[in-house]
Amino acid sequence: MTARTTALAASGTVARRVLRRRRHDDPGQAPRLSPLWTFVAWLATLAFFAPVAWMVLTSFHQEADAATNPPSLFAPFTLDQYSLLLERDITPYLLNSAMAAVFSTLLVLVLAVPAAYALSIKPVEKWTDVMFFFLSTKFLPLIAALLPIYVIVKDVGMLDNIWTLVILYTAMNLPIAVWMMRSFLAEVPKEILEAAEVDGAGLPTVLLRVVAPVAMPGLAATSLICFIFSWNEFLFAVNLTATQASTAPVFLVGFITNEGLFLARLCAAATLVSLPVLIAGFAAQDKLVRGLSLGAVK
Repeated sequence: MTARTTALAASGTVARRVLRRRRHDDPGQAPRLSPLWTFVAWLATLAFFAPVAWMVLTSFHQEADAATNPPSLFAPFTLDQYSLLLERDITPYLLNSAMAAVFSTLLVLVLAVPAAYALSIKPVEKWTDVMFFFLSTKFLPLIAALLPIYVIVKDVGMLDNIWTLVILYTAMNLPIAVWMMRSFLAEVPKEILEAAEVDGAGLPTVLLRVVAPVAMPGLAATSLICFIFSWNEFLFAVNLTATQASTAPVFLVGFITNEGLFLARLCAAATLVSLPVLIAGFAAQDKLVRGLSLGAVK
């Protein structure tokens, strides 16, 4: 037993060494962009960031200043919109979104990693047909499946239940996760897997102690994308929830009323709703970049 444990630890050490070599590749070999393309890249970045900056800026204005045409850039700043949001109690909506996004992402990873392992490292028979089946589940527009899903959820008594959203978000993100994780696991060196098998490691041990350290950037990228998709989902949330399980996107719709559009308050709410995703993306940005570029350069 001691020899087997030592061998498994050695396999894990090899996996960590491979990961460190990928992290510390010589950056001097990367091609440099010309000043013109650098300028174009900055322009594109500013163009994508401008609406977000405008939303944040508008959230600190009064409704009268936010509704002016053209907009008033130098209007007085205020925190009144955020105070009104806290009085309206946005916290339950944020908690529902967090619960649905986190639990569905964890379920997706638990199901997608073994499936991707069976489709890349240990390919099953006719694995291309399996991959096409996963892809085909995304062909149907969500709005076309809304009515039968609503009827089923109503019949089983799961309307206005956060676990209904967890199950639906898991099913919605699973095909994407399988496709992404297959490409990531295909880059895992076969030598360390063969060494682990020779040492007698089972599938759970191989996945947790050998594959996971090497594929961690891919896991982070897949997790973040599934989290973002679940956090931003609106169609199922607005039609299958009412008061107990409504999520943050549903909360935002409440500012579009017959009385008019509360633009400043809507921007303040959208800013608060966007913060968790921005924080998660910033915290995992290094693994996200490595994961999305994994296998792009041989």
